[in-house]
Amino acid sequence: MADVQVTCITKADRASGHEGITHIGGPGGNGWKWTVAAVIASIRAKTNTFYTLVDGKRADIGIVEGKNGDYLRTYADRTWNDNLLSLPACP
Repeated sequence: MADVQVTCITKADRASGHEGITHIGGPGGNGWKWTVAAVIASIRAKTNTFYTLVDGKRADIGIVEGKNGDYLRTYADRTWNDNLLSLPACP
């Protein structure tokens, strides 16, 4: 199982705080970018774990089962939060 750092996101509408994240990405080589569906499948299969590292603080990424479908959210200090939305846009 790989432990993968996430450093950027892609949203359907970057200007909107309410639009969902479509892809997440990170460093390594030329960088990587996966769809949210692929990340959710990888987490469920226990193939990879994903996390953010902001100001030296790690937040693990987990799956939230929402009324409009599953989505990703970070979990740190026993609290779900949405700091994925604060990451910069993927190139």
